[in-house]
Amino acid sequence: MFALAPASSERAVVRFADKTVVVTGAGGFIGSALVEHLVGVGARVRAMLRYTSRAERGCLSYVPESVMREVDITFGDVRDIDAMREIITGADLIFHLSALVGIPYSYEHPQEVIDTNILGTANVLLVAKELGTLERVVLTSTSEVYGSALYTPIDEQHPLQAQSPYSATKIASDALGISFNRSFGMPITIVRPFNAYGPRQSARAVIPTIISQALTDRKLKLGAIDTIRDFTYVEDTARGFVEVASSEAALGEVVNLGSGVETSIRDVIEQVAKIVGHDLEIIVEDRRVRPDKSEVSRLHAESSKALQLAGWRAEVSLEEGLRRTTNWIEAHLDAYRTQDYAV
Repeated sequence: MFALAPASSERAVVRFADKTVVVTGAGGFIGSALVEHLVGVGARVRAMLRYTSRAERGCLSYVPESVMREVDITFGDVRDIDAMREIITGADLIFHLSALVGIPYSYEHPQEVIDTNILGTANVLLVAKELGTLERVVLTSTSEVYGSALYTPIDEQHPLQAQSPYSATKIASDALGISFNRSFGMPITIVRPFNAYGPRQSARAVIPTIISQALTDRKLKLGAIDTIRDFTYVEDTARGFVEVASSEAALGEVVNLGSGVETSIRDVIEQVAKIVGHDLEIIVEDRRVRPDKSEVSRLHAESSKALQLAGWRAEVSLEEGLRRTTNWIEAHLDAYRTQDYAV
C-alpha cells in the first residue's frame, strides 16, 4: 500500500537519475519538453504516443536525435487500460499529460474530449493503484479550471469554474486524483500550469498563431485580444514538473506553475511586432471568438507554493521567450498553415 511522506520544513528531494519514468502525451508541446528535460537529468524515459499509421512522433520529431536515442517510445491510447498497464508496469514514476486540449475542439466534439481526458486519467490511476509500486503519479491540470479570475493572483484555493467542456474534464480529472490520494494514500501530485508557450507549439495556441502570421503577413486574424494571460516559457514549465515531482512536500498537493506576470494578447502583439520589425493590423474573426460565457477573461498565477515546496520559479522573461519562439517558428514555418484557423 502507498504511504504519503510527512511534509517537513526542509525539502526532501527525489533524484531522477536511473529512474524509469513514463510520460503520457509525450508527443505534445509540453510533453516533448518534459521528455527532453527528463533525459537531461538522467531518467530512463518511456514516452507514450497515440498510435497513427504513420507512427508519428508529434513534437518529439523536433527533439535532437541524441536525446531520442535515450527514449523508449510506445504507441497506444490512454483510453485502453491494458495499454496503460503494459507501459506503467516496472516504472518508478509517471507524468500524465495525455489529453485533448483544444478548447474550440471541445465545443465541437465534447464526447471525445470527455472520454480521453477523464477515462484516460481514470485508467492511469486504476493501474497505479493496482500495481502499488509507483513512487509518484503526477497529473497535469490547467489554469483553465479556474475560469475567469474572481481574484488575483490566482492561488490553488481559487474556486474552480468550468467555462468549457475541456475545463470541465480537467476539473473532473483533478478530482479523481485528489480522491485517490485521500482514499488510498497514493503518491499523487497535481501540477497546474498556466499558459505555456515556446518552440514547437502549434497554431492552436495564440502566441504561435500571432508569430506565424506576423512572419508572413502584416495582418493578424485573431479572436479576443483584450484577454489577460500568465504566459510561462515551456522550458520553465517542464523544469517545474520535475522539480515539483522531486519534492516529498508536494505529495497530495495541487501546485500552480506560472510566471506571476499578467499580459494581454494585445501586449503580446505589440512585442511580436517589435521582434519582426513591422506594424501589425488586427482583424477579429467571429469564428475565432469563443462564446461569451466560455471565454476566460483573466488568468494571473500565484505560484509561491511551487517556490515553497519545490524551489521553483519561472526564469525566462516574456521578451526573451517570444524572441526564442519567433526564431524557432521562422525556421519551421513549413509546419504552420498561417491562413487556416487551427481548432
